[in-house]
Amino acid sequence: MSKSTKLAQRTIAVALRGSKRKDKDYTRSDEKSFFGIKANGVVFLSSFLIIFALVAITLVVGKPMEQWFAKTQNYVSNNIGWFFILVMNLFLGFAMFLGFGKYGRVKLGGKEAKPEFSMKAWFAMLFSAGMGIGLLFWGVSEPIFHFGSNPFYSGTSTVEAAKSAMGVTFLHWGVHAWAVYAIVGLSLAYFTFNKKLPLTIRSVFYPIFGDRIYGWIGDVIDIVSVIATLFGLATSLGFGVQQVNAGLSHLFGIEYGSTWQIGLITVITLFATLSLILGLDKGIRRLSEWNMRLALILLIFVLVIGPTVFIFKSFVQNIGHYLANFFELSFWTESFTGVKEDKHWQNSWTIFYWAWWIAWSPFVGIFIARISKGRTIREFVLGVLLVPTLLTFLWISVFGGSAIYQELMGNSQISEAVNENVATAIYHLLEQYPLPFISSILTVLLVASFFVTSSDSGSMVVDTLTSGGKLDAPVGQKIFWASMEGVIAIILLIGGGLAALQTATILTGLPFAIILIIMCFSLYKTLKRDYEIAKNSEQAKK
Repeated sequence: MSKSTKLAQRTIAVALRGSKRKDKDYTRSDEKSFFGIKANGVVFLSSFLIIFALVAITLVVGKPMEQWFAKTQNYVSNNIGWFFILVMNLFLGFAMFLGFGKYGRVKLGGKEAKPEFSMKAWFAMLFSAGMGIGLLFWGVSEPIFHFGSNPFYSGTSTVEAAKSAMGVTFLHWGVHAWAVYAIVGLSLAYFTFNKKLPLTIRSVFYPIFGDRIYGWIGDVIDIVSVIATLFGLATSLGFGVQQVNAGLSHLFGIEYGSTWQIGLITVITLFATLSLILGLDKGIRRLSEWNMRLALILLIFVLVIGPTVFIFKSFVQNIGHYLANFFELSFWTESFTGVKEDKHWQNSWTIFYWAWWIAWSPFVGIFIARISKGRTIREFVLGVLLVPTLLTFLWISVFGGSAIYQELMGNSQISEAVNENVATAIYHLLEQYPLPFISSILTVLLVASFFVTSSDSGSMVVDTLTSGGKLDAPVGQKIFWASMEGVIAIILLIGGGLAALQTATILTGLPFAIILIIMCFSLYKTLKRDYEIAKNSEQAKK
């Protein structure tokens, strides 16, 4: 037995509360067979029954659910919104502390671990899993929305309105979102690859709860994680299918409505299932790389054909404006505005986004952890926090900036399209340039491709959680959860549209935000003890 192996074993024994943890298989006592599917029975069945009950109620009640969703979203956002604002800033600060502090040189998987994927493939999968559909849906429309009206600027200057619009959009898609992903991904990667615990959310809480994570406490943590993942993913899939439907309607005149959207979700879910069955390397990795190629082609097309100099200049200025107003934007809670009028702009934007990113974090976090073995903590945080953020800012500057350029030039076609149907915004932008049919077809394919990667990546994560941390769940289970994602997206769209999707995200994001706070404490506690053990060990050798 090597010295590094002995040291790792001692580290586990001391760092994890000194508990005499037995070598146990996480699924040993929990794993049962359901219609040929082997899984953690409590997590699998509980998650399924809760989700089934929620979507069944939505489907049975029908139209009144839409009003309930809207009222619930407003109530939660009005009373808990400040909490989302606070914790998102705490998560960002903690991620920066880990990445740039003394723990930055710790390697995920141990000193001898090597990265499984190249840096190029790693970034491609990060970007595809983290932002794909959302950026395509909101990359044009959100800056236009904020250009028309946002609480940070109420004057008449179009120049100031444009700066403010891009600053708010950067806030919603910037480092805060990726900080949440980084914390979840880093925690899972460390406890999985360094502590040899299963790749599941409950494992992160071993330093706090000990062997109790194998009981009801761990089951509750994983159940909340599964539900948050599925509803967060359903929100993105709902946006994606609306945009695919809008593109086909715009290009070929087909009907824009629930019938086509149900059909599209069904077809794309089938492709996602196929990709999932092929596995991480053959399916998800290759499709993610193709996503990046298609996205790069579309990005370069708009950058070259559009107002190139304006885009580059605005990209630089947008970053400067975002950084200059970073703290004001990040901690703004709308406390002094809309008191008498009861107007809450932030509910539909910042609060929804923060809840969305938190709800997405189990999915993206587990996926990032799965592909990040061999990276140091500093490399992980820099890679997850900064690189995707800069790519996101470039994308928004190219597409959102081009749309605002049209507005500044007096062309209001895009803003009119946004007000009529937000899903069509990107297609109306492409109409302003040559080859609109080809570029629009490319956009539809890209949205569908991101749809597939989000669905199959999400299914892989849910499979992992419900199978007790297995890295490669049975095929039957993959098919089941991929199908469930499609069903949830369909029913929420039918039962309440975007309001239903946003409400489901906020309601599931809230309990998981609390889990994230405890996760930060657990990770810090373990890193601190491991660091002290390693330091004392080195001093003893000297």
